[in-house]
Amino acid sequence: MDYKNKNAVITGAGRGIGKAIATAFAKAGANIVILEKNEDKDNKLKEEFSSYPGTFTYISIDISDYNAVLDAFAKITEKLGSIDILVNNAGITRDNLLIRMEEKDWDDVINTNLKGTFNCCKAAIPVMMKKRYGKIINIASVIGEIGNAGQINYAASKAGIIGLTKSLAKEVARRNITVNAIAPGFIETSMTKSLPENVVEDYLKSIPERKLGKPEDIANVVLFLSSEAANYITGQVINVDGGLVM
Repeated sequence: MDYKNKNAVITGAGRGIGKAIATAFAKAGANIVILEKNEDKDNKLKEEFSSYPGTFTYISIDISDYNAVLDAFAKITEKLGSIDILVNNAGITRDNLLIRMEEKDWDDVINTNLKGTFNCCKAAIPVMMKKRYGKIINIASVIGEIGNAGQINYAASKAGIIGLTKSLAKEVARRNITVNAIAPGFIETSMTKSLPENVVEDYLKSIPERKLGKPEDIANVVLFLSSEAANYITGQVINVDGGLVM
């Protein structure tokens, strides 16, 4: 898949799944824009991506800030001319049982995961509609489909992303814009690496493949959905979970 001269915006791409997605696009020749809440003070990402053929832009931003997102996307469009691909990957967790969950824990997760996705879609869609071309991939989660005790805020945000994906796909399909979601299962990230061994073993028992996925497994599907090979796919949720949800 050749993404030379394609402009891809990825949120939350400083590590884990998001970084794997950005790296996959960069290797394929795309111009990469990373939106990340933390600043890349040491320019580590800039150094890593400098070896790839496309351009690299890093923007430190809180995607839950509507006006900041609109301003950032205006600058991206001015610099690159268009936005061809948007991957809404940024997400946080604030796990706790409902009875113990603070209001802020709910608000923070919904604002980043769901509102952040809305903000970025809202900012990108006019640019894509003008060009009559666009690929939007929202990273949801199997938790948004099956729920999980202690994660009602996260589950609600990811279920919301699935609903947003399907609704937006219907709104923009005639403008040659596809909108799809990927629902990862348990993926090897810093989050899963911090889990106790017995917890991981319990997770593995529920996965038919008996293994955790890798960030690259998600990146591969993102690249496919962003390609011309997926032009007739929209409004779908693709589970990448080793068979966890069937």
